[in-house]
Amino acid sequence: MKTRPLLLALLLALPLFALAQAPNQKSMATVKEVEALERQRFEAQVKKDYAFLEKVFADDLVYTHGSGLQNTKSEYIQSIKDGKSQYGKIDVDALNVRLYNDDKTAVVNGTIRITSPPQPDGSTSVARIKYVVTQIKDKKKGWQVVLWQAQKQAS
Repeated sequence: MKTRPLLLALLLALPLFALAQAPNQKSMATVKEVEALERQRFEAQVKKDYAFLEKVFADDLVYTHGSGLQNTKSEYIQSIKDGKSQYGKIDVDALNVRLYNDDKTAVVNGTIRITSPPQPDGSTSVARIKYVVTQIKDKKKGWQVVLWQAQKQAS
């Protein structure tokens, strides 16, 4: 008979556990904001929108390519200007945002396909990339990419 009150208490508390696990509306809005910024950043890389890239990359950015090459913010943006980093198209296949530090830190992991610009013969190549990016929300600058790590996947 003593188990009935305990069982009843657990059943009554169950909805509270479910509510505690559910993300709040502010967090969901932040996830959507970071997802949109990821897509905008990829678009800016394709379109060579240097002003946008200057804005979203933190001054202390560490950008590690799938090849293992590592760049600072200025080196990476310069590599796009010089044509060393070329993007014909970037398609997002998967995107997952996890928030930390009262929604001021976002860790994003995903899978993208980077299509090279057409070569003189019209051919293109596609690289499948898994990546992790860390973004920090700065009070003045907004979301800033501080770390990018990519790994090429088998075709």
